[in-house]
Amino acid sequence: MTIRTTPLALEDLHRLDRHWRECLYWEFDPSRGDTVDDPAMAKEAWITGLLIEWGSCGRMVWQGDGLQGVALYAPPAEVPRARLLPTGPVSVDAIVLTSIGLSEAQAPFSFITPLVDAVVGDLMGRGVRAIEAFGYRDAGDDRIDPADLRRDTAAAAVGDCTPARCMIPAAWLEELGFSVIAPHHRFPRLRLELGRDLAWKNEVEAALDRLFDEAAAAGGISPDLSWRTARSGAYAGTGSRPRAERRSARD
Repeated sequence: MTIRTTPLALEDLHRLDRHWRECLYWEFDPSRGDTVDDPAMAKEAWITGLLIEWGSCGRMVWQGDGLQGVALYAPPAEVPRARLLPTGPVSVDAIVLTSIGLSEAQAPFSFITPLVDAVVGDLMGRGVRAIEAFGYRDAGDDRIDPADLRRDTAAAAVGDCTPARCMIPAAWLEELGFSVIAPHHRFPRLRLELGRDLAWKNEVEAALDRLFDEAAAAGGISPDLSWRTARSGAYAGTGSRPRAERRSARD
């Protein structure tokens, strides 16, 4: 069944599970002591405000007619929690990828990858230089970082929000190509550079496509062969495959 992505649409919010519709972990500033009577309405108001003032702030991934996941992103000024985490603040040239909500707790990367690719495509088209995200690691013990005591990172939230439930696992971000720029045993900040590097990659791939098309037209290679299939064939029998292929095999 075909996997596709679409911009976040308010009329599709009802398809999401209750926790995601009401999650205000990133949108709520616990240091202010505010209370929220209707989290779902507050969440919708936050999204609506971004759509009006800033533009698209999310992407959805579908398999057929079934919604499989959603990603939200926003300018740092619209994400109060980002100012409270010990590895904040976010760089001035970056947009914050706040959350990846999935219909299944162990959703495969076959859904996560196109979802984040759609986020990257949207932000590159808008001239954004980088995406940053706060990853979550399970510390596995009760260690306390002094910075955690100076900033209210996780204790106060709305409803059943917790870092483990509402933050993106750091391992996911690293698998997607993000690099740690602010280390922390629980809340590292990671960054994905956009612009020149990705543009260069796209230009190279387009050039390779043209070369293979020209070679096929001249009868030099099979018209069914592309540089992508030729590259994957180079790994046959070697026991080594590109990371993306290893990831697909794992899922």
